[in-house]
Amino acid sequence: MIRISLDAMGGDFGPEVVIPGAAKALERHPDVTFLIYGLKAQCEPWLAKYPKLRDRSVFHDCELAVSMEEKPSAALRRGRYVSTMWRSIEAVKLGEADVVVSAGNTGALMAMAKFCLRTMANIERPAIAGIWPTLKGESIVLDIGATIGADAQQLLDFSLMGGAMARALFEVERPTVGLLNVGVEEVKGQEEVREAGRLIREANLPTIAYHGFVEGDDIGKGTVDVVVTEGFTGNIALKAAEGTARQIATLLREAMSRTVFARIGYLFAKGAFDRLREKMDPRKVNGGVFLGLNGIVIKSHGGTDAEGFAAAIDVGYDMARNDLNEKIAQDLNFYHARRQPPAGPEAA
Repeated sequence: MIRISLDAMGGDFGPEVVIPGAAKALERHPDVTFLIYGLKAQCEPWLAKYPKLRDRSVFHDCELAVSMEEKPSAALRRGRYVSTMWRSIEAVKLGEADVVVSAGNTGALMAMAKFCLRTMANIERPAIAGIWPTLKGESIVLDIGATIGADAQQLLDFSLMGGAMARALFEVERPTVGLLNVGVEEVKGQEEVREAGRLIREANLPTIAYHGFVEGDDIGKGTVDVVVTEGFTGNIALKAAEGTARQIATLLREAMSRTVFARIGYLFAKGAFDRLREKMDPRKVNGGVFLGLNGIVIKSHGGTDAEGFAAAIDVGYDMARNDLNEKIAQDLNFYHARRQPPAGPEAA
């Protein structure tokens, strides 16, 4: 049984999306139970519409909800211990839930998660990992916004965490990992990226296969299972890709409706366009994973609908079922144990 904690008030629409999304996820995962944290007056009417979900959930009435515009520091001061966001995270800390899913304010969610759950041993800064549709299927990209700037050691840590997530999500024994750079040549790029490449090569880690440097177009190609970068670049890449997908969809709609012959052609090619729309639907890959914390936290897009929120729950379900944090801890412990200097004569 997987126990999932939900911040029902997070996102642009709160329980209007979260509760229907949870109901959809329950249909796909009947072995799930939910802990729902929300404001009673707003959540009860929605829970009444989904009796199966209500029967498989425990609802917790909270004092307040964190707004989407609130600064992380203010949200932490105001919402610590009493908000729907904090209490849904705290359920993971207390062992009452295996994973928490929220569509709330990203900065506030990260601040509360770090304060409540703390970072794992040997992890200096957490990362947000996103699932990226590619020509070959899906890849993982991190960091997509948690850490602005990263040194070589942090990029190596991201590689280990992303590799563990790929093993949990894609069930690949030794996922391929690439460092995002301005070229594939070893002499190109910032010093931190070049140094990270050297560290990963020399570590010769058994749980990941280091591919080397990859460029921006390699992300969509699916050249590697895991693309590693720092949060500033990763977030720009994510937003650029989402904008491009919307642009292509808009241009296709305009082109298909421009003339009578175009509309007739669309009818003949409708099946192909439907498959393309399904592939490019951002809701299907919704759910960023906060890596490096003592607990699994999933961030849903704030503006998604019920289908998108259900997809974020799906990601959380897979991460909990496949013991994501245990895999990360094992990989980190293995790497740092090998880094320890050999015992001297005194230790012997």
